[in-house]
Amino acid sequence: MKKFLLILLMILTVSGCGSDKKDDGNLKIVTSFYPIYLETLNITRGIEGVEVVNMTPPQTGCLHDYQLTPEDMKTLETADIFVVNGLGMESFLDKVIEARPNLKIINASDTPKIVPIMENGEPNPHVWLSITYAMEQVKNISSKLCELDPKHTDAYKRHTLDYVDELTTLRDELQLSMAMLPNKDIVTFHEAFPYLAAEFGLKVAAVIEREPGTEPTPQELAETIEKINSLPVKVIFTEPQYSPKAAETIARETGAQIFELDPIVTGEAKPEHLLDYVDRMLTNALTLAKALQ
Repeated sequence: MKKFLLILLMILTVSGCGSDKKDDGNLKIVTSFYPIYLETLNITRGIEGVEVVNMTPPQTGCLHDYQLTPEDMKTLETADIFVVNGLGMESFLDKVIEARPNLKIINASDTPKIVPIMENGEPNPHVWLSITYAMEQVKNISSKLCELDPKHTDAYKRHTLDYVDELTTLRDELQLSMAMLPNKDIVTFHEAFPYLAAEFGLKVAAVIEREPGTEPTPQELAETIEKINSLPVKVIFTEPQYSPKAAETIARETGAQIFELDPIVTGEAKPEHLLDYVDRMLTNALTLAKALQ
């Protein structure tokens, strides 16, 4: 009898180790950063028992050099599914897999419908700034959620169809308005906008900082100034998440005007922000129209 009780105690102890996740029938989905949160939120909106949490703080920009915090790992400990952008954006992903080998991971960009732009042999991960590719990410996330959580398949598919319809209308209207712009050259702050440019028939003539926080060298600065001086319309696009210091220096040298384009990487993860991507892409289009007339 004592031997039986000892074995039972060992089983209970082992079964309670290694995870704080409780099997309560609910589904907790964690997203890596804001644009992926918005996509996932639109697929899962209003579904009882399905919770979407964004892992990174509201002010976090692109995740190029992001370091996982103890709070991030605590969030992931109770996650059922982790949705990421992929294409190298989440440089910390190997650490997550090592810590949570059984965590289900959805790579939003892992679809043949998304063909990444290559830069120095590496894919540019900012695919969500193409509305077409954002739609493909949404459809891919939805498809994987249907596999992992089949009981909510109908709701996932219905919400995906609604959101894709919304994005299709947005893309078609913006493509029409951008096609009428007399000028197509843009100078951007960093390498966030080649997908947006490709979608709207624009050309990225120069980039001020290849990586945010990396000041351009004197040679790069001179080349950018020369390029801007050759353009019919001298405009520079900064980003709200980063310091405009380098852009302001170039503007003083060239007389260029400064406008702001939003890569939509930061924001409060709130359920009411369902159409935040749509609203901010509309604002970007209005900015481009004003700057490139």
